[in-house]
Amino acid sequence: MTADGQSVARMDRPSGWRAPHPRVLWAAARARLGGMSIWAWGLVLVVAGFTWYFTRLSLDIHRGLGTSTFDYGLYDQGVWLLSRFKAPFVTLMGRNLLGDHTSFILVLLAPLYWVAPGAGTLLGSQALAAGLGAVPVFLYARHRLGNQAVALLMAALFLLHPALQWVVLEDYHPDLYLVPLVMFAIYGALTERWRMYAVCVALALLVKEDVALVMVPLGAWVAWRRDRVIGLVTIGAAVAWSLFAMLVVIGGLTGTAFPNAWRIPFGGVRGLLGEVLTHPGNVIEYLRGDERPWYLWQMLSPFAWLMVRAPEVALISGLVLATNVISTFGYQHQIAYHYSAVALPALALGTVYAVGMMKGRRRWAAVAVLAISSVWTAYLWGPLPLAREPMGYWAADYPVAVSAREIMGEIPGDAVVSAHWSLTPHLARREQIYSWPNPFSLNMYGRDISLEGRPMAEAAEVEYVVLGKPLTEEDAVVWSRVSDQFTLQAENADWLLFRRVAADDRGGLALAEVGCRIAGSADAGCAMLGRVDSGG
Repeated sequence: MTADGQSVARMDRPSGWRAPHPRVLWAAARARLGGMSIWAWGLVLVVAGFTWYFTRLSLDIHRGLGTSTFDYGLYDQGVWLLSRFKAPFVTLMGRNLLGDHTSFILVLLAPLYWVAPGAGTLLGSQALAAGLGAVPVFLYARHRLGNQAVALLMAALFLLHPALQWVVLEDYHPDLYLVPLVMFAIYGALTERWRMYAVCVALALLVKEDVALVMVPLGAWVAWRRDRVIGLVTIGAAVAWSLFAMLVVIGGLTGTAFPNAWRIPFGGVRGLLGEVLTHPGNVIEYLRGDERPWYLWQMLSPFAWLMVRAPEVALISGLVLATNVISTFGYQHQIAYHYSAVALPALALGTVYAVGMMKGRRRWAAVAVLAISSVWTAYLWGPLPLAREPMGYWAADYPVAVSAREIMGEIPGDAVVSAHWSLTPHLARREQIYSWPNPFSLNMYGRDISLEGRPMAEAAEVEYVVLGKPLTEEDAVVWSRVSDQFTLQAENADWLLFRRVAADDRGGLALAEVGCRIAGSADAGCAMLGRVDSGG
């Protein structure tokens, strides 16, 4: 039985109990909306504006060929396969979608592909997820500081964080769903809303196998500050799920439970610990390198470092930041990449928590400093148009992008394709598609790097090949091995589209080529044959 008697109420419902009529629910919703303050409506506008702007910008970048196989095309193909109730084996990367990362949350996204498959769904949902991160900031700041205007300001300032904005524009990554989920989980813990907390923790664990890096510290804080049992259960559930995800799911699907273990310096966990004990100077020198301190500066400066006043909530992100800094993989300690997304919730709410510890003029001075720091760092490091170095990209009407759409329009929707990495995001919704030079010469495909450069049996199934002009030296070598199996279907200033020639027709093609060479003909047909032979 709960304190408010809700469980008893459920048990005492008569057998003929019915859910409220939709009109009753609509009336209740209207009453709730009517009770919203002007500041809450301001929050709605801020979130909607952020979502609209970054969805539109993301789509423009996508249509201008600014997305790639990794990491947009592979998710588009994987979610499309899930929406068609097929095993999500992603031929763009050579492994099961859930064997790459255990992003089971994508199963909930798949039904949207029944209505609106593609870029709008993926890119719009991650922009919305990032924007929704402002909601718990507003709710907790209103609760903690007792001022809705300041709460709205702090929510809007969170959306200016350069790391958040860059991640929204970095292709597509489910990691961004962690921003609102982890934030609401922390907000639920801070305000002891345990149902909200439990739901958000459970959903967050479905986003990625390594979410334990933030859930374990959150559980530790809950056990220390709020409820020991809930905190310990959170830690146990997070660790158990992470082990299941890596050992059973990823290990079972790919044969490698810890594919990213190479990112731990000094040869792994044992080597790192040994180096700390025997040669700590080497570890210090390593941590000073590759702009790792600069990464921390960029992550914390938009919050004006206010969380150091009372760091306990912000330290929930400590393990994530530590692994990013320690990693040998350079992208993990750059704010432009998705690895930083999960660190932002605790830093943002930790800032609100710390400001709440201040009183009187100090509190208002801290809010002013936060505003100045957020705006200034957004100008210095962000991708917005008025930033010091705004993001450069090809728009949808860029000639190369326009010509690419012309070429892709020639490809049947169910054909097996091998295409340039910038085109695969636009062709991904099919059962078989490869990022050139796959499957003719394996490159970043599957987990077995010993197979690099070898052809796959599936190469014989490829019906169309799309290559960019001019061919690189490496591409020309690969194409020269298989060019006799294809004929030029279409060509423009930037792209070449080849179609597989039936085996019975290859002899005729070869005879025609010989005839052209003997006659020295320069007509269009012979020119086409010459391009096939020379690899474009």
